[in-house]
Amino acid sequence: MSRMPHSQSPEIAALLARAAVIPVLTVEDPERALSLARALVAGGLAVLEITLRTEAALAAARAIMAEVEGAVIGIGTVLTEAQMRASREAGARFVVSPGATARLLDAAAEAGIPYLPGAATASEIQALLERGYTHLKFFPAESLGGVAALKALSAPFRQVRFCPTGGIDAAKAKAYLALDCVAAVGGSWVAPPDRTAAGDWGAITRLAREAAALSRKVLLA
Repeated sequence: MSRMPHSQSPEIAALLARAAVIPVLTVEDPERALSLARALVAGGLAVLEITLRTEAALAAARAIMAEVEGAVIGIGTVLTEAQMRASREAGARFVVSPGATARLLDAAAEAGIPYLPGAATASEIQALLERGYTHLKFFPAESLGGVAALKALSAPFRQVRFCPTGGIDAAKAKAYLALDCVAAVGGSWVAPPDRTAAGDWGAITRLAREAAALSRKVLLA
């Protein structure tokens, strides 16, 4: 199997530095997704990850990119080469996977799209470093040991920056963001399913504003 050379796009580092907290969204209705995205952007969270966990995901991503000013949309849960290509064709600014395979890495290089692959072990991190990746997703973060695990992994891999996702809430986000090895955190707590279902966009904007303020406080500390 080919191993296409790749140097991870600086755009990933810039996006993570800009975001600090990235809402991870699973959407069923593209129209409702527009209101959700507007609420999050209004609260200061503009970099959003739409996961490919529903059939509506790509349609929702395209709608947000077309209609929500300021939103920067990435596609998550990318598991196949076809999904990588579809994400690129939809206009996604970046793509995210929970893990990584040689085929996905080759597809990302061929598509020329900024890619945040996942790694959970030292061996996986080393393999991705060999391919030029220094910014990685860490998933599922809490199940893998959370802050303590990232502290341990950062010792031999000082050049790597992580975006932990999975089981993180507002209280836990601060501890992750305080780590030098963490560039940003991903989470769904800023868009609770009950608030989304109720159309309580004001509550979601407040949660987004709190998350944005948290990231600023940690980054300025």
